[in-house]
Amino acid sequence: MLLPDPRGPISGAVVDALLERGPVPAWSDVVRPFRPTALTHDDDIQLALWTCYELHYRGFDDVDDDWDSCPELLALRLHLERHWLVELRALAPVPPLAVDDVPAALRDLTTADEGPSMAMFLQRKATLAQFREFAVHRSVYHLKEADPHSWALPRLGGVAKAALVEIQADEYGGGRVERMHAELFRQTLRALGLNDTYGHYVDQVPAVTLAVSNLMSLFGLHRRWTPALLGHLAAFEMTSSLPNRRYGNGLRRLGMGADATRFYDEHVEADAVHEQIAANDLCGGHVTDHPGSAPDVLLGAACGLAVDREFARFLMDRWQQGMSSLRGQTIGEPPVAAITSDAQGRS
Repeated sequence: MLLPDPRGPISGAVVDALLERGPVPAWSDVVRPFRPTALTHDDDIQLALWTCYELHYRGFDDVDDDWDSCPELLALRLHLERHWLVELRALAPVPPLAVDDVPAALRDLTTADEGPSMAMFLQRKATLAQFREFAVHRSVYHLKEADPHSWALPRLGGVAKAALVEIQADEYGGGRVERMHAELFRQTLRALGLNDTYGHYVDQVPAVTLAVSNLMSLFGLHRRWTPALLGHLAAFEMTSSLPNRRYGNGLRRLGMGADATRFYDEHVEADAVHEQIAANDLCGGHVTDHPGSAPDVLLGAACGLAVDREFARFLMDRWQQGMSSLRGQTIGEPPVAAITSDAQGRS
């Protein structure tokens, strides 16, 4: 994967620094006013964060591996994160829930979520072009599915660690490559005539799509935010089973076969089990061992739900206006210049 195309002065300065064409910008050079939800939809800031985070995953073919520990770049990332966290707390206030029973509080939080029913739309009304767009958006995370939450493994012990290992073992296919959820999603992309290369569509997706992935990296790369990462995973699992059933049914309505639906069908069964483990053993077990962590667990869940709501609203608003949800596209067009399953372009 090569570095993405910049979307503004901050991401441009980060890309230039990584290519050694200029210095890492100081935070004082990039401060600017913001309003609620602005940063979640800010292409420049979300791409800058995504680029910094990706150095800790697979990196870039045109970037030296040592950049992941550059103090100046880490300092810039930290300031961007602090700025975004102020917004996230405003975007996802945690209601006064009974934190002495975290599993019940998580259930209250997830059942009260009132985001737009994008899953219902994809099941009943979406065109194949819209479903392809949805898959393009989701490829940013699903091609590295489970990796951000695995950062928590060395920080946990006891019941919580065992619970996370059980969940992640399923996500990684029990050690069988063909059953890894990321590999199953690659099948879905190929069945839809899309490129299955890691990171291929980053330049086509908007800020809010990057924000969905960035939130997991933000929580995952900071030990201080481990409870929030666990809460995020719990909310993710607790709100996954029914939507994935609808996604699979939507693809069947459009005439797609098992290669396209297997990823979603697998999540219907797996996440129904995972949601109980995540709420009770993972989050409940962690809070039992660390009683003061309950508010951060709930914050992580609330932030995950809030950013997903912003993502769904963005897509639904664009589709209802007859527009593409991708950058530089017209509805009905292929989601990229050439739809292909070959590893090309950004690979």
